[in-house]
Order: sequence, then structure tokens, then C-alpha cells
Amino acid sequence: MISEEKKKILDIFAQGRKKYKLSDFKGAQKLFAEALKIDSEDGPSQVYYARCKHYIASPPAEDWDGVFVMTSK
Repeated sequence: MISEEKKKILDIFAQGRKKYKLSDFKGAQKLFAEALKIDSEDGPSQVYYARCKHYIASPPAEDWDGVFVMTSK
């Protein structure tokens, strides 16, 4: 069974993903940060928080399809 805490993180993460897909990286980053306040070890939120940080600093092309392309290992 999923804990109430995990349900809340999943809900916040889903909201963050919607904003991320719409290229609202600042809005998404705030939501991923909120999820990380609840559980700092939440891997998916950590990954998307970092991706938002990357895209805020270096926005993707206007025809971006939501795919993150790794440029280094």
C-alpha cells in the first residue's frame, strides 16, 4: 500500500510533469522542489528538478518535443 506522503509526492510530481511538458520550467521546478521537501530522496523529482534547472539556463528549441537529450555521461 502507498503511504499518504508518497501519494502527495506523486500528485505534486504529476503536476510538475504537466508544466514541464508545456515548457513552464520555473513552475515545474517549484513543484519538484515541493516534492523534494517532503522526500529529499525522491529520484524522479531530483532528475526533473535538475532538468528544469538546465532548461531555465539553456531553453530548448521552440519545437521541443519534451525529450531530454543527454550531452554528457
